Amino acid sequence: MISTSAVKASHNSLPSTRTMKEILSQFAAYNIWANQKLFDVIVALPEEKQLQELPSSFKNLYATMLHMWDAESVWWQRLKLQERTLAPSENFKGTTKDIAHSLLQQNHQWQEWVSSATDPMLDHVFQYYNSKKECFKQPIFQMILHVFNHGTYHRGQLVNMLRQLGIEKIPPTDFSVWSRKK
Repeated sequence: MISTSAVKASHNSLPSTRTMKEILSQFAAYNIWANQKLFDVIVALPEEKQLQELPSSFKNLYATMLHMWDAESVWWQRLKLQERTLAPSENFKGTTKDIAHSLLQQNHQWQEWVSSATDPMLDHVFQYYNSKKECFKQPIFQMILHVFNHGTYHRGQLVNMLRQLGIEKIPPTDFSVWSRKK
């Protein structure tokens, strides 16, 4: 099992020791920054481009962003030990801009939680059920790493979809770009 004890990391080319909390704090801030960069481009597009069907895991930009919000929200509810999780998409009727706003709010909740977490909180093994009603147990820090990694995966899809739409001005959202700007 991976521990939250010191993890080797590099920051500004100087090797240093970072705790899991410090790493998660960086990923939380990066997640907000990267989402904001892409969402600014997406919400500025005409609605027909936001909803245009494209080959990807989800049919359009709107659906991909809605999935990202669903995933972060469901993981948040699991963290909070809610018995029944509710995906926002189950009742959502808003715009792409509404999704962007709500997902960024969710991103900030993760950031706030991580900033107040202790090592025992991050190491705590919690139990949850997936959408197939299968039971799993894992440390909270692993679940949070998954949440941030999931966002990175789908941002890559959003970039690909934007390129398919002919959008040429797409901001770079690599972690290295974010870390150089700190």
